[in-house]
Amino acid sequence: MRGAQLSSARLSPHGPASRADPICIMEKQVLKSSEERTFQYQDSLPSLPVPPLDESLSKYLDAVKPFLNQEEYQRTEDIVKKFGNGIGKELHQKLLERAKTRRNWLEDWWLNVSYLDLRISTQIHCNMAGPGPYIEHCWPPKEGTQIERASVNIWHTLKYWDLLRTEKVAIERSGDAILDMHQFRMLFCTCRIPGVTRDSIGSYFKTETEGECPSHLIVLCRGRVFAFDAIYEGSMVTPAEISRQLTYIQKRCHSEPDGPGLAALTSNERTKWAELREYLIALDPKNLTLLEKIQSSLFAVCLDDSSPHATPEDYSEVTRLALTGDPTVRWGDKSYNSVFFSNGTCGSFSDHSPFDAMALITMLAVAEKKIIENEGKWKGSDKVRDMPWPEELVFTVDQKIINEIGRTKEMYYKKVSDLQLVNYAFTSFGKQLIRKKKLHPDTFVQLALQLAYYKCHGRPGCCYETAMTRRFYHGRTETIRSCTMEAVEWCKSMLDPSDSNYQRLQLMHKAFAKHNKMRKECENGKGFDRHLLGLLLIAQEQGLPVPELYMDNAFTTSGGGGNFVLSTSLTGYTRFNGSTLPMVPHGYGFFYAIRDDRIVATCSSWKSCPETDAEVLCRTVFQCFQDMLHLTVVAQL
Repeated sequence: MRGAQLSSARLSPHGPASRADPICIMEKQVLKSSEERTFQYQDSLPSLPVPPLDESLSKYLDAVKPFLNQEEYQRTEDIVKKFGNGIGKELHQKLLERAKTRRNWLEDWWLNVSYLDLRISTQIHCNMAGPGPYIEHCWPPKEGTQIERASVNIWHTLKYWDLLRTEKVAIERSGDAILDMHQFRMLFCTCRIPGVTRDSIGSYFKTETEGECPSHLIVLCRGRVFAFDAIYEGSMVTPAEISRQLTYIQKRCHSEPDGPGLAALTSNERTKWAELREYLIALDPKNLTLLEKIQSSLFAVCLDDSSPHATPEDYSEVTRLALTGDPTVRWGDKSYNSVFFSNGTCGSFSDHSPFDAMALITMLAVAEKKIIENEGKWKGSDKVRDMPWPEELVFTVDQKIINEIGRTKEMYYKKVSDLQLVNYAFTSFGKQLIRKKKLHPDTFVQLALQLAYYKCHGRPGCCYETAMTRRFYHGRTETIRSCTMEAVEWCKSMLDPSDSNYQRLQLMHKAFAKHNKMRKECENGKGFDRHLLGLLLIAQEQGLPVPELYMDNAFTTSGGGGNFVLSTSLTGYTRFNGSTLPMVPHGYGFFYAIRDDRIVATCSSWKSCPETDAEVLCRTVFQCFQDMLHLTVVAQL
């Protein structure tokens, strides 16, 4: 790594030798970029900052306003003032001390509090999934194509793994800022491991410079688990060879009895799964070897017998099955499960703890580009080497484990049958037209969602939008609270027949400006949600009572402590769109990809909640897109 850094420092166009002619500088820059290694700047990224306390508190007060009347607000303001002048000051000092000794003061805390300490079924409540968009170009749904397409897709994913191993994956930037690439290490050979009180993450990935990296895949099919190596005699298996291995597995699974479906146990509540895992290991130490083989595998390939309906305008069924399909053919703790359905459609399914969706989407988009370039086919040799057949990972199980698998599946299906999920494309316009109107596409969707929620529920909806903090060392996310006073004023105006379109447009521009400002602040480490979390955790570590600020009704009502009614994220500007489930029982998940000509959204809610309806909210958002565009036209007339 240091060698790579030195060589790039030598080529830096800012050194004394670079005062030569522009051509020479350009050549050096080209040389520099071609020599950039994926992880070479990790050591020079800035540390995650701690924002000033007064700024965070004033932003917090601003964020709770839409949810309080005058009297309640007054009370919260007093609580916040007291906190800022008292215990908050002390906690902030201690947080600054912590930040001095760590490049990212939040990292361990965030991992534990948001993911590893959770005891609920994380496979259901935290995992993320999305549909493969290949039906729009190379691979329309077609029975009998599952293995062939899976082989091509897996091969392109393996090529990406190879690029990552050799540090040839392009470094991501936001403007000029270099983004942290650490999450990319977790795409492969990574698995969550259940613990009785706290889970852990096992990550076995290594770059070539760091040493040996596991190179086997696991395949789940009809309740059974198989493994085979992706490297044979020093070179990677080809799609033809992958196809041979998958066909062998599928033929065996389809002609023999189903396996026990041990993978379903990963969908259990975490402590229960941890105890069952310990029990399995005590039953036969060989079980531990098999579990470790799954944990260290590159990723999981899931051969699913379902044939979900899918069209470019409606991915609902694929997304629902990717997210909550057959639990015996997903290893819920793996950082990447590549799911292939019987009709040639596919999806992805991931544990959320080691990375955020954008790392995975970057990889998927790179592979998709290559798949399109090759028209979805393998154009290389069909020669298949005489390599070992896949080995089956046969666990020693007893009646207790078999009963537990049955009980777990029953609970799982009961829970996921309560899910309402739609994944539709709005096709009237997309990023191109929104940009033409000089509006930020992401803010456009967020404000449409605020208006839609207001229309459906008659009140503002506290909303969590993910902002990326990857310009800092090991940065992950910050919360943009989209439900601002500006957004609410605009929503009210849109629903007030006596307001003119001109007034509405003015208010809409104000709401846009506010949201854009918040996004920028959050991305630059100047949000307040992570800061407030840090102060609370310092208090807990010191054994101090929970400060009043966090016990105040305003804290929860405005979404604090994981109580956001709208849990949302932009999944980027590619064909990939992903989703997780709502944060609260009376909430929604709303995730969207913005493309040049369309906006693809996934909306989820729980059927058991009488006041939420994912289908209605999604359709209303689409109507609000039209209303907003219409407003930009008529208000100018």
